[in-house]
Amino acid sequence: MAKIHPKLEQITNNLSEKETYTIWMKSLIFHGNGCTIFNSRGEIVFRVDNYQQRCSTKVFLMDSEGQVLFSLTRKKLRIFPCWEGFKWIDSKAGKTERLPWFQVRRNHRILGRDTSCKVSFKCDEKVGSCYKILGLEGKSMLKIIDFSGQILAEAIQKQTSGVALGDDVLTLMVEADADQSLVMALITVYGLINNKL
Repeated sequence: MAKIHPKLEQITNNLSEKETYTIWMKSLIFHGNGCTIFNSRGEIVFRVDNYQQRCSTKVFLMDSEGQVLFSLTRKKLRIFPCWEGFKWIDSKAGKTERLPWFQVRRNHRILGRDTSCKVSFKCDEKVGSCYKILGLEGKSMLKIIDFSGQILAEAIQKQTSGVALGDDVLTLMVEADADQSLVMALITVYGLINNKL
């Protein structure tokens, strides 16, 4: 009888490798705003569609089948706004529940070109448990760093045959042990904060 499951060593090897994605800061929906994320085989794996105006106050990160993974909402505060991410899960009743997951605030500096953000997790009560999103103003690049200082994901402007594509096409490398949907949600928020979506 033929085996239908891959060998354990193949699974282990796949989990130890970085994932590479292509992010296209365009929606596949006509008259829509958002972005589309492709895997290394050219398949759509995540998408963000905003049917309202550009730079909306609420967007949804979905998988390739249109199932919502995160809803991202802009909260207006007195001085500096922040973004909150809600993780969607399926309950036993077949309904979808939203759980508060994270909050992103842009670090405001008078001098300097960096556009860094702090990510605080509402699901983790540990003091100081946060991620950082680092980028440079006017550059199509960013890094997501966890609370221990390890780089979880890094995006740069995509190049093909040594030629850089437009500012709206990025190559994203995600560490194998990183939560990929969380990384995509954080990149989406960063794009919203910097008026890219």
